[in-house]
Amino acid sequence: MTGKLAGKRVLVTQANDYMGPQSVQTFRGAGAEVIADVSGLAEAGTVDILLANLAAPNHHGVAVADVDDEIWASAFDVMVHPLHRLVRATAPQMIARGAGKIIVYGSATPLRGIARLAAYPAARGAQAGYVRSVGTELARNNIQMNLIAQNWVESDVYYPESLQENPKFQANLKREVPLGRLARAEEDCALALFLAGNDSDFFVGQVIPFAGGWVS
Repeated sequence: MTGKLAGKRVLVTQANDYMGPQSVQTFRGAGAEVIADVSGLAEAGTVDILLANLAAPNHHGVAVADVDDEIWASAFDVMVHPLHRLVRATAPQMIARGAGKIIVYGSATPLRGIARLAAYPAARGAQAGYVRSVGTELARNNIQMNLIAQNWVESDVYYPESLQENPKFQANLKREVPLGRLARAEEDCALALFLAGNDSDFFVGQVIPFAGGWVS
């Protein structure tokens, strides 16, 4: 098979959710062998590229006094703790080869204050801090780890069709996002594909906004 990532093995987490389906399609289209839906990291084998797609509902509109322990812990259990386990499991083989790419689908929400949204950006902010730190550490082994800080990207969970058709949502979208529209999933995955290739080797521990101008 030919393509930009021919011969590379890519592990995509939560392959059936959020950015997972489009990521699988995009990376397979680039010639990569995509490993998805593994029950344990041991069975994934060699991983050249880790695509950490870890996401959960954001519980928007919940006042901080009503964010109970379950909501708070769930955000970190889904988005933060698994990220470390994934990196801890895949980094040693990348270090041994002296090459590897780790891309995290994160969020732009920690980059801008949003009222009544406490747990979600806290967990997303932890992801960003982790990537900045670990990305700097792994760079000395020729491993590039970066995070896409996204928002306003098409998603059946965050932006279902019924919401997109709502006039209030459409007005809010044009008011909040300078570009005036949602990003297509293909656009988001194109950035991930760039970060997975050799042309991005000088990107290290970056938290890259991808939000149509909502943050910069």
